[in-house]
Amino acid sequence: MRNLLLATAAAIMLSACGSQPPAPEQTGAPIEDRTPGAVKVYTPPVTPEKVDEYSLAALKDPKSVLFKRSVFFDYDSFIVKDEFRTLLEAHARFLVVNPKIKMLVQGNTDERGSREYNVALGQKRAEAVKKTLLLLGAKEEQIESVSLGKEKPRNSGHDEAAWAENRRSDMLYSGEF
Repeated sequence: MRNLLLATAAAIMLSACGSQPPAPEQTGAPIEDRTPGAVKVYTPPVTPEKVDEYSLAALKDPKSVLFKRSVFFDYDSFIVKDEFRTLLEAHARFLVVNPKIKMLVQGNTDERGSREYNVALGQKRAEAVKKTLLLLGAKEEQIESVSLGKEKPRNSGHDEAAWAENRRSDMLYSGEF
């Protein structure tokens, strides 16, 4: 009989414990889902107002600094001016964040000077932009530099304003060259 009383008392106690909800501090921690499809990948938001500065969409967004692709030079010079530092920093960051993206830097000159001189100057301009990007963190295998000399003018005029537009290096990304 004693065993029967003990069993009944234990059953009553157990049923009483099961009828009350657990206290909030006693709830268990959530279980982490580690199935292969459960990995969350960062997808930056793309809104009409703002495009993620490291996405491919930023290359085509006129509001993005990456939309600008030309570095201009003084006459007979291949020194990158300080005014283009921010532009080159942005392009270098983009290349660092996107290591599989390739860039082609095309060096250009104005129409003055011989063909050989302009090809050499265009190459120095392209190399100057490439070197700056490398110093800012881009990888050598991502960037190729070529000279177009005076063969691809942006402005076909024959005055100082036109020549200033043609003394440049253009940065093109994979799929654009």
